[in-house]
Amino acid sequence: MTNETHLDPSITSAQVSTMSPELIAQLRTVDILSSLSEEKLACMHDIDQVDLPTGQFVARQGEMAHYFWLLLRGELHIYQSTVDGHEVSMITVPQGSALGELPLLSNSPNPVNIVTSQPSHLMRFTEDQFWNLMTTCPEVRKAILGNMAFRLEKLQNLTLQQEKMAALGTLAAGLMHELNNPGAAASRAAAQLRANLLRLHELSAKVSKIEMSREQKECLFELQEQVLTVKQPVMMNSLEQSDAEDALVEWMESAQITDAWKLAPTLVSIGIQPSELECARSEFPSGIFSDTLSWLEALVSSQQLVGTIEESIGRVSSLVKAVKEYAYEGKSQRQELDVNSSIHATMVMLGHKLREKEIVLKKELATNLPMLHTECSGLNQIWTNLLDNAIDAVPQHGMIQVKTWMEQPASGSGKPHTDLCIAIIDNGAGIPAEIQQHIFDPFYTTKASGVGTGLGLGIVHRIVDQFGGSIRFSSDDHGTEFVVRLPADPV
Repeated sequence: MTNETHLDPSITSAQVSTMSPELIAQLRTVDILSSLSEEKLACMHDIDQVDLPTGQFVARQGEMAHYFWLLLRGELHIYQSTVDGHEVSMITVPQGSALGELPLLSNSPNPVNIVTSQPSHLMRFTEDQFWNLMTTCPEVRKAILGNMAFRLEKLQNLTLQQEKMAALGTLAAGLMHELNNPGAAASRAAAQLRANLLRLHELSAKVSKIEMSREQKECLFELQEQVLTVKQPVMMNSLEQSDAEDALVEWMESAQITDAWKLAPTLVSIGIQPSELECARSEFPSGIFSDTLSWLEALVSSQQLVGTIEESIGRVSSLVKAVKEYAYEGKSQRQELDVNSSIHATMVMLGHKLREKEIVLKKELATNLPMLHTECSGLNQIWTNLLDNAIDAVPQHGMIQVKTWMEQPASGSGKPHTDLCIAIIDNGAGIPAEIQQHIFDPFYTTKASGVGTGLGLGIVHRIVDQFGGSIRFSSDDHGTEFVVRLPADPV
C-alpha cells in the first residue's frame, strides 16, 4: 500500500515570512480557517510548505509526533498496522484538512499511519511553531481546539464501537465453542432417544403379546413408578459406582439377563439394587425377565436423555440471552440496568478464556443490589476490559474474584444517594509501579504493537465517568484490585 520512504525536510521547502495574498488564500482553503479574517490569520507566519510525492509518510504509528499539518492540495490516507503485518484501512483525508494536533497536545505517540495517496502540498508547523501558534493566535487556537474537540468526540465514539466489536470478535470463537458443546450434546441425545423409542416399541410389542397376571402387572407398575420418580442421577464417586455396577452385573448374569453389562450403568445411576428386582425375577420367566429389564433400562435412559436435551437447550438459551444483553445494552433512552446480570453476561462471554487457563472464579454478588437508572451505555465494556485484563494477568490455575455490594457515601459528599460498588480482584503479578500513573491514559499500552491499542482502560475510565462514577485500583506483586463505584441514580 505504501512506499517505505521517510519524510525528507529538504523536499521542495519554501520559507514564507510575510502574509502575502497568496498565503492568505491558501490558508483559507483550510476548512477550520476559512471564516477567519486576514488580521486574525496575520500571526501565522514563518510557515514551511512542502510538496510530497505519493507514498510519503506524514506520520508513523507508534512514533512521537513532531508536526502539525494543513493539507492544501492532494490527499492523505490513514491506516493502522497490526502485529501480524496487516494494514487496516481507516479513512481518506481530503484537501483543506488540518491534522496532527491531538498527539502534540496529548504528548502521545501517533496512533495511526498517515501517508500521501497522491502528490500533496502541505503547510508544516514544527512542535515549537505549533505551540507558538497556540500561544499567539487566539482565534486560530480556538479553531484548532474546536476542530480537535469535534474530531475527538467522533474518534471516541468510533473507538468505543471498535473496542466493542473487537471484543465481540475476540469472543466469537469461544462463543461458537460454547454453543457447539450443548448443540452437539443435544444432537447426540436426540439420536440416542430415537433409538431408545424404537427399542421401547419393539419390547412393548413383545411384552404385550404375553398374558400377564395381576402380580406381574403390579410388579412392572411398581418398577416403572420407582424409576420415573428419580429426577436426578444418584451421586456416587467412581469407586462406589464401579462396585455397584459390578454387583448388579453379577446378579443379572446369574439371572441369565442378556447384555447385563450394557443395562447395569443406567440402572445403577438411579440407585436400583438387586433386591428391588427380585419381584420381577420371581414373577417372570428368564427370557421375559430379560426383556423386562431391557424395557426398564430404555425407559430410564430415555428420561435421562430428555433431561440432557433440556439442559442443552437451556444452556444455548442462556448463551443467546447473554449475547443479547452484551450487544444491545444501552440501546434505549432511559433504562434500568441490573449490574449483577451485566457482569454475569460478561462472565459467560469470557467463559472459554477462564476455562482455558483453569481459573478459579469466585463470585460474591449482592442479592439486594438496586437497579442502576441511567441514560448511558457501555456498562458491559467496563467488565469486559477489567475481566479480560485480569485473565491475562493471572497464571494458569489463577484466581479472580468478583464482588458487588452497595454503600451509602459518607455525609458531606453531596446529595444523599446509593453507590453500587463492584470489585474485580486477581492474583496476578500486579501492575509495575512505574506505569501505574499511566494506565488510564489514551493509547498507553505495555503490549506489543498491534496487540494492545491502549484504549481499554481509557475507555473504562470514560464510561465510568459518563455514569457519574469513579474507578480506583491498588496493585502489588501479589495481585491487582479494581473498584468501580456507580451512583444508582446518576445526575
